[in-house]
Amino acid sequence: MSTASGILVVGDMIVDEFVMGDVSRISPEAPVPVVLVESVERKLGGSANVIRNLHALEQQAAMMGVVGDDEAGHWVRERLQALGADAQGVLTKQNGRPTAIKTRVVARHQQVVRFDREWQQALNPQMHETLLQRIQDTLDDVQAVILSDYAKGVLTDDFLQQLIPLLQGKIVAVDPKPAHTQSYKGATLITPNLSEAAAMSGLPAINDDVHIERIARHLHQALHLTYTLITRSEQGMTLFDGEQCHHIPTAARDVFDVTGAGDTVIAVFTTCLMRGDSALQAARIANQAAGVVVGKVGTSSLFRTSFIILYPNR
Repeated sequence: MSTASGILVVGDMIVDEFVMGDVSRISPEAPVPVVLVESVERKLGGSANVIRNLHALEQQAAMMGVVGDDEAGHWVRERLQALGADAQGVLTKQNGRPTAIKTRVVARHQQVVRFDREWQQALNPQMHETLLQRIQDTLDDVQAVILSDYAKGVLTDDFLQQLIPLLQGKIVAVDPKPAHTQSYKGATLITPNLSEAAAMSGLPAINDDVHIERIARHLHQALHLTYTLITRSEQGMTLFDGEQCHHIPTAARDVFDVTGAGDTVIAVFTTCLMRGDSALQAARIANQAAGVVVGKVGTSSLFRTSFIILYPNR
């Protein structure tokens, strides 16, 4: 990226695979449905789905992470390049670490089963060192960094504690995992869902405004954040901006599948902040965007036409 107007995404890339079909009988071999396969589809998932959303926003982006030396890893690189993303920071892990693949078998819009092929162990120190150097080399070109943590070995505690201090002066947005809570200190914002936020704070996952505000304030203070945005499923979102909480009702008309909605939220919220919107306006737009993608089946991202409708002045 040649100008300081881009967003860098760092995290765990996943291939989301969907086996779509129909069910009309139960197997005579075992009490399980027989799915007659009609189609198989792949999509970029995990942190790579954030790139899909940024592409829909016409936002310049670069991807940093790791894939395996396998067919799925080559496919990920090709798809990132097709989206116009800078994929030079995508490393290839040798010695058997595969590209993460989550396969969902879906019949009549209902997920029957999901099976995962992945490696969750942390990257070795040499790969983390290489990744850190490539991130440093890219920082002059970016205004914001999204850390998309799917707990697959890229964003470890040690790595985060080295990385976040290097990112000061940028918007640092984190889609978090509770296991790494303390390592997010110094980030600008986090976008956990309710269950993640509750686990991160050590408080119960009670979905009412008063309790959510307590969780948000706790995380805000403990992690030295500027913004805390908690997604609350059918009850929308809560934004704490350091002074007050804003409860934003859901924009979804129908919820078919929440897969990928968190990627949309962090991509839109971060992009809007970077482009000069207030945190409240950015949260409202992210809420509208999430309402679009949860109405779709599968790992969904925004389409460009959706964003034009959501944000006509851009």
